[in-house]
Amino acid sequence: MASNDCCPPPTGNTVSCASNQLPGLDQWVQEHTNVSTKAPASPGLRFAFYGCVSTEDHQDPATSRGWQLLRAQALTSGYGHITTEYFVIGRSRSTPWPRRPEAAALLVALADPDRCFDAIVIGSSERAFHGNQFTVLAPLFDHYKIPVWIPELGGTADPQTAGHEELMVLLGILAKREVARARMRALTSMTIQARDQGRYLGGRPPYGYRLADAGPHPNRGLARRGVRAHHLIPDPTTGPVITWIFTQRLAGHSMARIARALNDSDIPCPSAADPARNPHRNKTAWNDTVVRAILANPRYTGRQVWNRQRTDHILLDPANTTRDVRRWNTPDN
Repeated sequence: MASNDCCPPPTGNTVSCASNQLPGLDQWVQEHTNVSTKAPASPGLRFAFYGCVSTEDHQDPATSRGWQLLRAQALTSGYGHITTEYFVIGRSRSTPWPRRPEAAALLVALADPDRCFDAIVIGSSERAFHGNQFTVLAPLFDHYKIPVWIPELGGTADPQTAGHEELMVLLGILAKREVARARMRALTSMTIQARDQGRYLGGRPPYGYRLADAGPHPNRGLARRGVRAHHLIPDPTTGPVITWIFTQRLAGHSMARIARALNDSDIPCPSAADPARNPHRNKTAWNDTVVRAILANPRYTGRQVWNRQRTDHILLDPANTTRDVRRWNTPDN
């Protein structure tokens, strides 16, 4: 019979088998876990971060700044750190740098001998430089000895280096093309939505109409979030007033007489009929100006008009380079 005492229980203190089998492991662990006593690395270059987001209504500025800053930090990692930021919100990339408030401040800082940065790092070149903007600004950067770091180049953009200037011109063209394509797609899409789908293109419904539900939004992502499409329908209360105004005008009555008749009948004027939407307007009575505006509105004739105004970036005052001008488009535009 086999004996049960072939493996006697251990006596005294026990030790790890691994320590007995690998006597050099403790030394290896110590060598690889020692805290470095080397002197800290040099802080390197001081960078000014520049980023841009143009359509704050359709993008989250915080998120846009975040990914551009993260991209800039990845590019400059190991070469220095970002000490200051210039982030443009609500300005189109087609706007020249002197007319973007933060970009203009960055250009002013270039001339300061005590500036807190040694180089500029761009979060997105296509948002920073539109068309030939980099070519225009490159001599200024070179004059003040400020290198510009571009993510697409993986480092400094040097116009003297073969291919760098050509690549920056190409990136500017791509940025310009992106703006032109977005504008073209928006205008043509609005044409189809208004003409073929009867969609409401936004803004306040004109007097005599109200918004009605037109089903789920055609964009599936927006529809999943509960966004609905809308279209205009005649308002049962104010709609007949519009019909009466046009009937009286066709009968030859003056606009002043039409306004006087509406006031005599105690019919609320448009701002009084919807005071919550018109807190800035006079709610007292009808006048010929209001009647004239209604008669001139093409919406009442079954036509939808949009893109009436455009924004031109024109320097009117050298002391105010951020001013834009709103101008009326012609029917051909």
